[in-house]
Amino acid sequence: MDLYHVPPSTTVRLTEWDPRDPKLAESRGEAKERLRELTKRLGELQELLYAEDRHQVLIVLQAMDTGGKDGTIRHVFKAVDPQGVKVASFKTPTDEELDHDYLWRVHEHTPASGEITIFNRSHYEDVLVVRVHNLAPEEVWSRRYDHINDFERLLAEEGTTILKFFLHISAEEQATRLRARLEKPTKHWKFSSADLAERERWNDYTAAYEAALSKTSTEYAPWYIVPADRKWYRNLVVASVIVDALEKLDMAYPPPEEELGEIVIR
Repeated sequence: MDLYHVPPSTTVRLTEWDPRDPKLAESRGEAKERLRELTKRLGELQELLYAEDRHQVLIVLQAMDTGGKDGTIRHVFKAVDPQGVKVASFKTPTDEELDHDYLWRVHEHTPASGEITIFNRSHYEDVLVVRVHNLAPEEVWSRRYDHINDFERLLAEEGTTILKFFLHISAEEQATRLRARLEKPTKHWKFSSADLAERERWNDYTAAYEAALSKTSTEYAPWYIVPADRKWYRNLVVASVIVDALEKLDMAYPPPEEELGEIVIR
């Protein structure tokens, strides 16, 4: 999966990353068949993670509007046991949250032992939206890259495996997805005129993402830039990275109680 990994100290230019890159699968059919195998394996590994109760896994999903975070969660995690998987979404901070440091609301949602937690948006909003909309001066948000690296290092040193995915779509694909929301009555609830205002800031968001990806991809919390114009390919890449990472944890089921073979249930 080094294809889409951002090595530490890399200067990211998103124009150099193809949102329709085809390297992992030659066709939609091939990708979907491999995804079926991967989601089945992910279900097995998640059960093992939960049973062993030793590791924690944090998955961060970030994207431009319409980038496919919800769809990724639905398709990649469809075979897992909800008992051991949580999804945390971070919207506009509440008054209480604003009265604390910006990471306060995030830390309580990090995974416990045996859990996978998916951040649908995350602490990175504080160097993305905050930067683009000038919600804090540059001297404030520019310090946050180091804060975030230190926060993620703390989690990693305490046993959390961190995988961060930027779902990379083109401006053209975003326009297509926004039009689809307008054309289908069942999708109207997902459309907001604010989406168009945010689209006008495409270049500003691109610069903000490039900075975040460049400054916060580390050995202990790597970023992956996922080609996401084609949903089926996006799902394949994300599932492949997660399964590969879980396989490397070398997990095992806890040993059974002694003399189970002598128990007779009448």
